[in-house]
Amino acid sequence: MNSGLRIFLMVLPVAVAAEDAVRLPEFGVNSPRISNQVPVGTFAMPVSALRYDPRVDLHGRNLAEAQADVTVRGGIFENTGFQVGAVTLGDPQTGHYFAEIPIAPAMLTAPVLTTGADLALGAANATAGAIAQHWRPIRSGGSISAALGTDGLVRGEVHAGAALAEAFGGRGLWADVAVAHSSADGSLPYGESRFDRANVRLQARDARSQTDLFAGYQAKFFGWPNLYTPFNSNETENLQTVLIALNHRATFGSGEFVEAGAFHRRHRDDYAFNRFAPVGPVHPFQHTTWLTGAALSARRSWGEWFVNARAEAAADRLRSTALTFGRFNTRTTGRLAIVPERTWRAADGGANRLRLGATYDDSNRDRAALLPVAEWTRDFAGGALRQVRLGFAGSSQIPTYTALNSNGAAGLFRGNANLGRQISRNGELAAVVAAGGWTGEAALFARRDTALVDWTFRRGVTARTANAVDLETAGAEVVARREWSRGEVVLGYTALTKDPDYRGAAADASFYALNYARHRLTAAVTLRLTPEFTLRLDNVLQRQAANLLRTVGGDRAFLTGAGLAYRPAAWRGTEFSVQAENLWSETFQAVPAVPAAKRQVAVGVTRVW
Repeated sequence: MNSGLRIFLMVLPVAVAAEDAVRLPEFGVNSPRISNQVPVGTFAMPVSALRYDPRVDLHGRNLAEAQADVTVRGGIFENTGFQVGAVTLGDPQTGHYFAEIPIAPAMLTAPVLTTGADLALGAANATAGAIAQHWRPIRSGGSISAALGTDGLVRGEVHAGAALAEAFGGRGLWADVAVAHSSADGSLPYGESRFDRANVRLQARDARSQTDLFAGYQAKFFGWPNLYTPFNSNETENLQTVLIALNHRATFGSGEFVEAGAFHRRHRDDYAFNRFAPVGPVHPFQHTTWLTGAALSARRSWGEWFVNARAEAAADRLRSTALTFGRFNTRTTGRLAIVPERTWRAADGGANRLRLGATYDDSNRDRAALLPVAEWTRDFAGGALRQVRLGFAGSSQIPTYTALNSNGAAGLFRGNANLGRQISRNGELAAVVAAGGWTGEAALFARRDTALVDWTFRRGVTARTANAVDLETAGAEVVARREWSRGEVVLGYTALTKDPDYRGAAADASFYALNYARHRLTAAVTLRLTPEFTLRLDNVLQRQAANLLRTVGGDRAFLTGAGLAYRPAAWRGTEFSVQAENLWSETFQAVPAVPAAKRQVAVGVTRVW
């Protein structure tokens, strides 16, 4: 396809003429920043809402829902946290499984990216940013969807909710369930997948509070050549994740709230480097982790001040056939954040807000870290400039067991039992603008990571090695949005630069810390062609930093996801669709040495009631 047509697809929305608004049936929105809410190759997962997101660079293997590293502002896969309700979800074995969250997106609100001071008051064990979601109120109704596609794709999903009865204290009692399945042969040989998920949730709520009790299970099997290693091997993953969670949130006047939660997560991983090797009764890479935690967040008034506070504690445990070379396989962690806040009204009707505080992270296996949080915000009452924000925040993270407990002298993954707590210091200047029908936010940021754990490659050594790197990252990002009566567009641009210091370690290439887009431009376009037809386009144009591990596809890519939906007026609540992922069959390797999935196409039908 010629470059002119590709650029046309990114700028197409500016030609949309304003016409009368079109009323459409209600369909689920997993993210307001992307157009195609449902992926092509499988059913939707929480990570699906991050595909093509202007502020998130998602590095996928096979499908994004199979295995995806979620990076924010030039961080790596283990720098991004995931918060659901009050608690931080993660995986102590490896950050590759942080996004293994067995929850149907229909049960969650749209994801919000937190950085700086908001990150300090949110997810634990994250340094670049975090994806935060809340439990969505249950409604009576549901949806059912099914699709067929290329490479033998079959997928289906059901979600239904209902009011049960009146609970204690006049609160309503609700319940919802969700079941999903998909299977496919894969767009490359030995790239098949089989995914299943089952969820059940009880919810008690009134006008000011909501309590959710959730249980979920997800099983995923998938294969891919060079899934984690650059050695031309057909690898497989077999994952089972169980999550039980309890969450309660109560809101008060003036933005005050209290939220508490607890969870237990078990994750099993059976990884095969060579799916055809005779491995006997026990595979060489079998891991099970248990993670149990609780958290409490609150915002309460105290005279002329508000106090923002958060406390979180977690305990983990590892059982592994391979990760046996470290100093420990159990760990407890704790975190406390206290950030007082005060607002002063300005003469022009705007306001100044100041947040000053600190976070304290500790663990029974690592040294503690006390880090500052400071943020000044100026809100303006009128004009194009709506807000200016200047902030500085420290954060910290501890290494996962794959880095700590892998054999440091042999094997495919070589760890270092002496790796310790990573410290990150983040500065940000941001502005919010609204003009000419557009709303947008721009930010300049700089981050210094000390002792960041990266995985590096050295010529002549058949392994990747966990090394500590001191890394300086600077960048700029812009996100802008506009809606017309017949369409909408979300544009994004990010520029990054990095300066690494591997402390004398031999590193010819980096799989993660130096795998980043120097320039990344996104465009999510929704066009309502007629009252019944809607065209959806998600586009990413990027130029990646050079990396000798990237063997195919070069350092530039143009990726497009496209969908055409038909919602017949006579069948309200029904949508027929055809979708394509990687429309141009780009060969760009999002993770160096990992082959890209080819074009995938699916036709489907969804019924909402």
